[in-house]
Amino acid sequence: MKAIVILLDTLNRRMLQAYNGQTWVKTPNISRLAKKSVVFDQHWAGSLPCMPARRDLLTGRLDFLERGWGGMEPFDRTLTQTLKSHGVFSHMVTDHYHYFATGGENYCQTFDTWDFHRGQENDPWVSRVSPPQMPPKLLGQTRPQYEKNRRAIVAETDYPGPQTMQAACRWLEDNRDADRFFLMVEAFDPHEPFDAPQRYLELYGDDYEGPRFNWPWYDKVMEPPEAIRHLRKRYAANLTMIDHWLGKLLDTMDRLELWDDTLVIFTTDHGLLLGEHELTGKNFMHVYNELAHLPLLIHVPGMRASGRRIAALTQNIDLMPTVLDFFDIPIPETVRGQSLLRLIDGSQEKLRDYALYGMFGLTVNLTDGEHTYMRAPVREDNVPCYAYTAMPTTFRSYYGTGDPARIETGRFLPYTNYPVFRFPYSQEGRPFMQLKHARESLLFNIREDYDQLAPIRNAELEAFYAARLKEAMRAESAPAEQFVRLGLE
Repeated sequence: MKAIVILLDTLNRRMLQAYNGQTWVKTPNISRLAKKSVVFDQHWAGSLPCMPARRDLLTGRLDFLERGWGGMEPFDRTLTQTLKSHGVFSHMVTDHYHYFATGGENYCQTFDTWDFHRGQENDPWVSRVSPPQMPPKLLGQTRPQYEKNRRAIVAETDYPGPQTMQAACRWLEDNRDADRFFLMVEAFDPHEPFDAPQRYLELYGDDYEGPRFNWPWYDKVMEPPEAIRHLRKRYAANLTMIDHWLGKLLDTMDRLELWDDTLVIFTTDHGLLLGEHELTGKNFMHVYNELAHLPLLIHVPGMRASGRRIAALTQNIDLMPTVLDFFDIPIPETVRGQSLLRLIDGSQEKLRDYALYGMFGLTVNLTDGEHTYMRAPVREDNVPCYAYTAMPTTFRSYYGTGDPARIETGRFLPYTNYPVFRFPYSQEGRPFMQLKHARESLLFNIREDYDQLAPIRNAELEAFYAARLKEAMRAESAPAEQFVRLGLE
């Protein structure tokens, strides 16, 4: 028995043929995997963005109600540690450089072994003392370290995403006679910046002649329509490139005949806005469907898959218990997710009535598959709000450095006796995640208005979903001040 999780970062569900029929984006190998898999139609994010989503996946519980971006906690009971204690070997191959930056501590280190491929985005990889030559004109953003890195990539096989997939193939070949292993294959692509060889962009008939635009701001659209069309084609080109190399991994699985005894899970952490809602990026706006409604494909050996679709609400916190269940390993009591195998074998029709998702300190969101409700803070200053952690690192920085006198310590989390820091959290001075475009609560009927263009103004219906949100937050042991912050106390 073996298990493989394939995670492509920032994968937009609506651009996949498995979900959108004859989409214009070319992803034949994701479609190939879908034909071997059960397709989940109501799979939703939990905590966003990158590192919070990975803590969800590895611990089976939501991160975003108690803290934001940060490392694995010393009290976390992780998938990989649980597998190890039951004799299952784990390996990660990735080019996701956030694992190795401040705020990404102790994720890969919980695996038995890990393999890191350099060069994505701002990875401090190419070392040149002299500053690089910056583009004379561009739309969107860039960084000096990124400019250094991109000049070191010449051939397609130099790109970190293809290197990651090739390394996964080699690992499977090297361990072709092994049993009881867990392999996590994680590619940063198609995360921005959208870089791929020109041949992939040519597949989309791109005729853009303006300034370089491959890395959008996280903000309102300020670029002309032709630039946004180009940006979407660049995203598509990046996605098609990593899909091509995913095909090499699937080829290896075919050649080694792994499908007969290997659980395969394919998903992402979140999507990205590419001009929808007149916005680009993430983290500054409501968690629209483009960001939160995710693809999930699961191949279970011995179970009928081809053409099957499951409409039950699922989330990434369900992946940890699914893997443990597959290996017949008891699920720790700290886990809030549930195994998806019961949905796949038909013995269970649903796991939950509502999916709860969001980003720490921003809106808290709920869906039942028919409506989405996005609850915004009631105060302009977004207080009270506290981050709870024993690992006081966050996105490339540290919690509490601005006002250390207000830091408290205690046993504040109900599921562990481990003491943690409690930091007053303010968005002031935190450009990475702000409520810039999410100041009001919104309710949508996504069966009739999936694109979420027409908010519902119905006080009775909003009160119904506010009550459901309150129930769901209680079930997840949300800190008391979160209810006050959202006006739900």
